[in-house]
Amino acid sequence: MPELPEVESARSVIERAALDRTIADVDDTDTYVCRPHKPGEIRDALIGHQLVAAHRRGKSMWCETADDGPVLGLHLGMSGKIVIADPDGTEIDGGDYWERGREQGDYRFSRFALTFEDGGTLLLVDPRRLGRVTLDPQLELLGPDAATVTPAQFREAVTKGSAPIKARLLDQHAIAGIGNLLADEILWRARVHPALPVDDLARADVDRLLRATRGAVSAAIEHGGVHTLKVIPFRKPGAQCPRDHAPMARGKVGGRTTWWCSAEQQLPG
Repeated sequence: MPELPEVESARSVIERAALDRTIADVDDTDTYVCRPHKPGEIRDALIGHQLVAAHRRGKSMWCETADDGPVLGLHLGMSGKIVIADPDGTEIDGGDYWERGREQGDYRFSRFALTFEDGGTLLLVDPRRLGRVTLDPQLELLGPDAATVTPAQFREAVTKGSAPIKARLLDQHAIAGIGNLLADEILWRARVHPALPVDDLARADVDRLLRATRGAVSAAIEHGGVHTLKVIPFRKPGAQCPRDHAPMARGKVGGRTTWWCSAEQQLPG
């Protein structure tokens, strides 16, 4: 599933290749991805406008349009990519990591598309059809972005209540952008057990978690996605922790499959 680093790669593709191009047509006929809008509603709102800025908070993206046009909200769902293809055959994409990749020109799973006056296209390619496209999306419920969260915001987000720390990291209202894999990497880097209640976190735990969050997010953005992080390849039966070679442990925390080092990430007591 795309997490903050994958969504940032999609946003950067839009910023590099889709801005300041006049929209000539829109394919918004997928009524599931474009809900609650009716077919043609997004098209009518966007034709003649240009995307002028691409933003992201957590896993959500949105694009401003020129001349007081609407805001275009884009969410990659669990398998989405943004693909920008030009008439000369050049193409770039950003978004979810697909193990088998995507062949250039393969648009079988296009769920939404903008066609520009110059003949280029921006597509949301999404095999699982769980992405979303909306006009003027609601963003006020999202917490601070995990890539830019301040120490004060982070402490406020992770120390209230008694939820397991893994569940709190996944709460997009608390901190936006952390998904299941990124949370496991953060907790592994910080040497914190995923089921530790947040009200049992010591100040040193919170400080390590913040450093781990910043380090994991930065590394994933730099190297191409969450799948490139250190502990992710070892989230499987029979694997050993890459740091101390103890067996990796597996369980459910906050309803999500979770992996941790059996030696370094133990619950107190």
